[in-house]
Amino acid sequence: MDNSPRVYLVGAGPGDPGLVTVRGRQLLRRADVIIYDHLVASRLLRYTQPNAELIFVGKKADCHTLPQDQINRLLIEKAQNCECVVRLKGGDPFVFGRGGEEALELSRAGIPFEIVPGVTAGVAAAAYAGIPLTHRDFASNLAFITGHEDADRTGPSRIDWPALGKWQGTLVFYMSVKNLSFICRTLQQHGMSPDTPAALISWGTTPRQRTLTATVAALPDLAVEHDISPPAVIVIGKVVTLRDRLNWFEKRPLFHRRIVVTRSRRQGGELLDRLTMLGADVLECPTIKIEPPVDTQPLHKAISELNNYDWIIFTSVNGVDAFFHALETLGFDTRRLAGSSVCAIGPATAGRLKSNGLIADLIPPRFRAESIVETLEQNEKLEGNNILLPRADIAPPDLSLSLRNSGANVHEITAYRTVIDEAPLDEVVNALEQNSIDWITFTSSSTVRNFLERIDKKLLSGKSFRIASIGPVTSDTIKQAGLEVHVQPEQYTIPALIAAIIDSETYNQKHEI
Repeated sequence: MDNSPRVYLVGAGPGDPGLVTVRGRQLLRRADVIIYDHLVASRLLRYTQPNAELIFVGKKADCHTLPQDQINRLLIEKAQNCECVVRLKGGDPFVFGRGGEEALELSRAGIPFEIVPGVTAGVAAAAYAGIPLTHRDFASNLAFITGHEDADRTGPSRIDWPALGKWQGTLVFYMSVKNLSFICRTLQQHGMSPDTPAALISWGTTPRQRTLTATVAALPDLAVEHDISPPAVIVIGKVVTLRDRLNWFEKRPLFHRRIVVTRSRRQGGELLDRLTMLGADVLECPTIKIEPPVDTQPLHKAISELNNYDWIIFTSVNGVDAFFHALETLGFDTRRLAGSSVCAIGPATAGRLKSNGLIADLIPPRFRAESIVETLEQNEKLEGNNILLPRADIAPPDLSLSLRNSGANVHEITAYRTVIDEAPLDEVVNALEQNSIDWITFTSSSTVRNFLERIDKKLLSGKSFRIASIGPVTSDTIKQAGLEVHVQPEQYTIPALIAAIIDSETYNQKHEI
């Protein structure tokens, strides 16, 4: 009998997708089926195979998509028909995650399993709130306690309240918002000082994190005043006083800012990751997909005749990717470009060329057509030059017209197509309806056009969001659509766009009335 695991109980961590373990990520890539909970970061599902079956089973406070017994049966059923089933659970499977119950059911059914620990919410949320759970001067012992016991259980509580009321270290209560008043009152009844420092951390490790600090006596009323809802943990003990000096996560420059990224999924990773690292709550709104041209023959023909071109101008990372994919398909490498000079529009495009083993001969300082032509002509007259321009199917004609006006022979070919991404936009639409978006970012004219194609323009009216545009061409498209551009960096790059957003936020905070 094959005793290799069929089911993997994987801890996803408490919310920040970067906290999943390497082993957990490996298993997500292998899994045939992923059964996941409400608190699992949606970005973790990117690591799955395209054909993996994703099953959401809910499990949030007072609202379970599937009861636990049905989840147990589902695990057994899937394990009997699939080679690799991942049960993806928020936090750690064996720390108030009911992973022990699921593992016992698998054991009874004779199904091999493996436990992959995760970062538990109590540890991670406290760390992201700047609260060390242990400290030589404040706490040498630590207790994790459930905030609500099994509602169906009868008899006395299994929680030793008299011991916890006299606890000299740190207490961490999970799933505790609903019973916050009871917990704080009961601890005081069993000897805890009302002045004991306490913190309530909701949505820990995510950009939605909120942290309240008070005393045990004052915390319940403060939670009601601030309308704190699950998920949340309570931390009680002297270590809470260290938060004022150790609070690092909530001081990030874009913390609590909700920002929409409209780039394609393939390209949006850099912008999304950078914004997330700066504390932003990023909503993915992919408006375009990059696809091969309908007819690849013109591109293949141009590559076969590269010795006829004096210059090859790459205007985007996508153009570079498409060109080198075709180059490899035809059995060529960078030696094929030996007779041509190469111009890259922007440092990102130049960087992608370099990653393919090619150094750009020229990078114009500005990315407008007139600057490109002017920079090229500083090297040599363009008149009579043969120029290859591998671009998107919907690229604006400005550059090719300017090159032709300078006397160049321009061969503009479609290297790739940009099409509308039809992915659901429910999250963005809901956020617009609630007026909870701070920024919408646009990195090309096509992202603007496709966003407006899919979003009812009435939803944009009267809202408080600001728009960040990567450059003048994109800004022109935004303005033509009747929208206002609030930020445009001097350099038309992703890092510069982010820096411009941060500068705007800093300015507004300094001048806030």
